[in-house]
Amino acid sequence: MTVAVAAERRPRYLMVTWALLLLLGALFLFASVSDLAADARTGLPTDHAATFAQVAGITWQSATHASPELTQYITLLEVAYAVHELVFAILFLLIVAIPFRRCARWAWWACWVPMAANLTYSLTFGRHDPKVLVYSLIADVALPVLLLVQAPAFFNRQTGRASAA
Repeated sequence: MTVAVAAERRPRYLMVTWALLLLLGALFLFASVSDLAADARTGLPTDHAATFAQVAGITWQSATHASPELTQYITLLEVAYAVHELVFAILFLLIVAIPFRRCARWAWWACWVPMAANLTYSLTFGRHDPKVLVYSLIADVALPVLLLVQAPAFFNRQTGRASAA
């Protein structure tokens, strides 16, 4: 059975959850590009401002006036963080779009990797800002749920596609 035929016979719910995984990847991409734009504009993404203020005990605006060198360093870290997230987003989208759709078992496992970044974000920024925690939990919950819904397509012996594709 060819990949195209296998994709045609795939149940609708698997196609929907696959599309939602792509949408989640687009969200990862949008978030990292937005952070990079904010870093270029103000030096700090707006969703990190409350965490910065709580941890540093000073607002970002006050810090930029009081210690421009220090805030330049923080912006450098923010840019590196955003690029890191951008790389995760691009790889995630590529894996979901091609090998995951073909039910390559390694792709299912690889799609769990962004959970490390997602949970780290929730436990760091979300810990200091309840609003950030609420929206970060979307990815923390959505990714494992969508992957678990897809699991039978990768591990069910009856599909015949759960191997080395």
